[in-house]
Amino acid sequence: MTILPKTLESKAKIRFQHCDPFNHLNNAEYINYMINAREDQIINHYDLDLFKMAQTQGVSWVVGSNQIAYLRPALLMEDVIIDSQLISFSENELHVEIRMWNHNKKELKAVMWSSFVHFNLLKQKRWNHTPELMELFNSVLNPIEANTFNQRISELKPQKV
Repeated sequence: MTILPKTLESKAKIRFQHCDPFNHLNNAEYINYMINAREDQIINHYDLDLFKMAQTQGVSWVVGSNQIAYLRPALLMEDVIIDSQLISFSENELHVEIRMWNHNKKELKAVMWSSFVHFNLLKQKRWNHTPELMELFNSVLNPIEANTFNQRISELKPQKV
């Protein structure tokens, strides 16, 4: 049995068209960078292709909610690292934490919690995960201790002396 990584990581470069006049990544674009990174990561590491599932099985996930904290600006042409992990799940929902770091992971730029609802596109309703998906989620679950988003942000923020 192959042991799958619980924390996934990838790199991205902040592009001009996604920045504001101050050469900072636009607030809305953080979400795009982070969700795109997560989608690529689960394809590459878990062989879980959301779009293929939608086409062949008629099921996928829709975003239920996002909470994001902007801690440091991501700058034009900056190389960033985006890591993510499944922090909890249920029979029809996933909760993921995604973090954006600078190139050497010494400066945390943003943290996002996203919930994804498993959805049957053909029936247009919430749908339970298959036993195979539940097994995958059990094997890669990487929970955190924080109970709330604000508590988690406090844990991750560097302490100023």
